[in-house]
Amino acid sequence: MTESALVLRGLVKRFDRVTAVAGVDLDVPTGSFYGLLGPNGAGKTTTLSMAVGLLRPDAGKAWVLGHDVWSDPVVAKGLLGALPDSVRMFDRLTGGELLAYVGLLRGMETGVIETRTAELLDVLGLADAGRTLVVDYSAGMKKKIGLACALLHAPRLLVLDEPFEAVDPVSAALIRDILNRYVAGGGTVIFSSHVMEVVERLCSHVAILAGGEIRTVGTLEEVRQGRPLEDVFVSVVGGRVATGAELSWL
Repeated sequence: MTESALVLRGLVKRFDRVTAVAGVDLDVPTGSFYGLLGPNGAGKTTTLSMAVGLLRPDAGKAWVLGHDVWSDPVVAKGLLGALPDSVRMFDRLTGGELLAYVGLLRGMETGVIETRTAELLDVLGLADAGRTLVVDYSAGMKKKIGLACALLHAPRLLVLDEPFEAVDPVSAALIRDILNRYVAGGGTVIFSSHVMEVVERLCSHVAILAGGEIRTVGTLEEVRQGRPLEDVFVSVVGGRVATGAELSWL
């Protein structure tokens, strides 16, 4: 399992009678920038939540750099940083207080926490927020403080759920730059999205998830095969194409 930063095998999750994830297998190579694509409701968030130990699977396993997320959670979670889409932060703290709290939870030294907190807030453009509580941050600011929390302990794997959603273009460019530098330094990123432009610009590898199953997987060029990624996505996932006959009254 050591060649891959993240390995998923047979992940299954059901909610009542609905199967959200139906046996996902995935290998995320170390040093890759991996895009997990899928329409809304495809199972992206559920898959990533199981991968990082936030949601227990009904079947299957996940490994982070060779460590089982569920049987060896302390080591596995120490090696990854996660930006969940739906998990709330302790938002009655300032950005600096939140980072300090996260650092202490991870057992980091106070001096290291203070230095990294100041750098992250400065680089992410959050230093000017001062005593503003995270609950009063804009959506984009919340994404950035969430990313800061994920980066604070210098993990070797980042698992990000829709990191560019509700983020303005300037902040998105900043996040892209930080993530590119992180991968260039030997880190690994997997993030979910349904924005083709972002994935084509950033990713070395892509997997397309639909109906809780991986439909296509490979390097970006292997998946595209000379076509725009959006065309590949639509053909794999399926969907209606307007014929001109519908909505003729418009």
